[in-house]
Amino acid sequence: MRVRRLAILLSGLAPNPNESVGLEQYPIEGDLAARWLADITAFGDLYKGCKVADLGAGNGVLGLGALAMGAGRAILVEADEAACEIAKSNVESMKSTDLVEVIRATLGSDPVDLSSVDVVISNPPWGRQTPKADRPFLEAILSTGVPAHLLHSAEATHIRPLFEDAGWSSERYGEADFALPAAYSHHSRRRGRTRAAFWRLVPP
Repeated sequence: MRVRRLAILLSGLAPNPNESVGLEQYPIEGDLAARWLADITAFGDLYKGCKVADLGAGNGVLGLGALAMGAGRAILVEADEAACEIAKSNVESMKSTDLVEVIRATLGSDPVDLSSVDVVISNPPWGRQTPKADRPFLEAILSTGVPAHLLHSAEATHIRPLFEDAGWSSERYGEADFALPAAYSHHSRRRGRTRAAFWRLVPP
């Protein structure tokens, strides 16, 4: 699917209803999600028939976008109940019910079976509100032993040493402006923006 068409499709999904500050829900916009998924495809990590895990899935934009790019199945893992319900609604609207499993789970607390996935995509909490809030997501990636693509704050310095100490290779391959909900921008009504970086993490 062409990037522009994918961006339109993903921008039409129902959004995450909460944008919870406590959960650090940074929803990814359709245009940015489409460009990122195109990059993941170009690396060869997202391919026809693969099984994708979207950790911190929110409304399901990344997992559903991966399906539109040719993935065979997707697991959407999300802690927030309202976000899970929106994700399920989006799955139904894309007529992908048989291809998607929506799992309500808190990584680090609830067991999640990721043993059958081929690639992980994650836009986790960045740890600005709760220190190390991203750690369960990073540890889940390490546990899979499959390539992963991560969107994180461009200011983060802990990703490369964490993965390289575990024998993984890490590549920071791009940056983009990332929209923040008003709740993160000093509680003004205007959405702020911050800088995000994209990482490719590959096991030994």
